Amino acid sequence: MNDEKISGDVTADFERKLNEIREGPFVLRLYIAGNSPRSQTAVENVKRICEEYLEGRCELEVIDIYQDLTTIPEDLVLAAPTLIRRLPLPLRRVIGDMTEKDKVLIGLDLIPKT
Repeated sequence: MNDEKISGDVTADFERKLNEIREGPFVLRLYIAGNSPRSQTAVENVKRICEEYLEGRCELEVIDIYQDLTTIPEDLVLAAPTLIRRLPLPLRRVIGDMTEKDKVLIGLDLIPKT
């Protein structure tokens, strides 16, 4: 039997790992429906959030569901605009034009839910 004990503070270790995940790269997909004003607003808002909160740690792929039907089954998008955080896990979805900045930030786990 292995009688090794866990050394250190488990909570501190967990919080450190959580911070490492939050500081790592974000992989996002934004699904839009054509070149509508709602789609353009969503793209602008997500780009602004990436620049402000993710400081170069964001890979954003914008997919027009009218132009590219190959990736839709993979992410099961039922409405557009839809923002999907693919990394870090777990997968997260935010639906809408992304004008509610706090809702998007909570959806991406960039700020805690209040």
